[in-house]
Amino acid sequence: MMRYVRSVAVAVTGMLALSACGGSGGDDSGASSSGKPRIKLVINGGLGDKSFFDSAYAGLKRAEKELGYELKVVELGTDRTKWEPGFEDAASADDYDILAAGTFEVTDYIGELAPQFPDKKFWLFDAPVDYSGKNGGCSNKCENVYSVTFKQNEGGYLAGFLAQNLVAEKALKGTESLKKAGVMGGVKIPLIEDFVVGFKAGFQAAGGKNSDVLVQYVGGDKPFADPARGKEISTSMYGQGAALVWPVAGLSGLGTFESAVSAKRFTFGVDSDQYQTLTDEAQKNTVVTSILKNVGNALYKAAQDDQKDTLKYGAVATVGLAEDAVGFVDDEHFKQLVPEQIRTEVQEAADQVKSGSVTVPSAL
Repeated sequence: MMRYVRSVAVAVTGMLALSACGGSGGDDSGASSSGKPRIKLVINGGLGDKSFFDSAYAGLKRAEKELGYELKVVELGTDRTKWEPGFEDAASADDYDILAAGTFEVTDYIGELAPQFPDKKFWLFDAPVDYSGKNGGCSNKCENVYSVTFKQNEGGYLAGFLAQNLVAEKALKGTESLKKAGVMGGVKIPLIEDFVVGFKAGFQAAGGKNSDVLVQYVGGDKPFADPARGKEISTSMYGQGAALVWPVAGLSGLGTFESAVSAKRFTFGVDSDQYQTLTDEAQKNTVVTSILKNVGNALYKAAQDDQKDTLKYGAVATVGLAEDAVGFVDDEHFKQLVPEQIRTEVQEAADQVKSGSVTVPSAL
């Protein structure tokens, strides 16, 4: 029986979605009669977060459409007691060639299951499996596991740089007297802290003060799936003088958009383009831009490389701005809200990080 992951483990940046029970798509009948490579996406949560898992799904759907894969999705819901048996069942079924899963909450599951199925491939996104073979790591060093992690600190840097410019230049209507910005994390763990450390560095690089960055965490039993608590925290931050709040808390972040409407303030989206994924028009209009963690792009690239037999298993790939795995949305809505001079400066900041002339601090 596999050991459980850390008792305080939580899904990352957006990561727990609407509670879903059971699987969707495909069946357990065995090998595909089409002969197409089969990917099974196993989600410790559910689709519908309009952020992290939805991004992963979109990238794999693109691989299905453009590269000829077959995709099956298994949603395990937010009840953690169902995750371990859910992953065991998913790995045991002969209905996949590649099993994809994400967040650090599932690294132990993949690390223990992958050696049991050496003829299968495993993709782990946003956290690496322990390849060492020590301290409970993979017994075979997980030679059939590809891990990809992201430089979310670089995205955080751009968010902080943009936020300080917006408040300094009084660019956001109705917030001209305000000079603070907030970051709401799901829980205080290194991965979430990487967003926060990057944000503070960018805010300071643009001339802001550390004391003007408000940081708070959702916490509790469902830190990435508690919109009510997210709304409460965001409302408090707006009350303390934040012109905008950036939620890095998955489904809990939906509460931030509700709060921003009531407070007549602004937000940044996270992971996916949340101006596009939100359905409420008033909430959409609070989103200045979204800081992207392009999980879908990374998985689509993995699918491309796997077809070419160039994907490196048994190792971790780390991607960021230079690989277009992290970035920000620069669309017409962004142009309407943000003056050209600020847009230019943010792009210059991104270019400096890409070139290596600016190194962003990290919590990892």
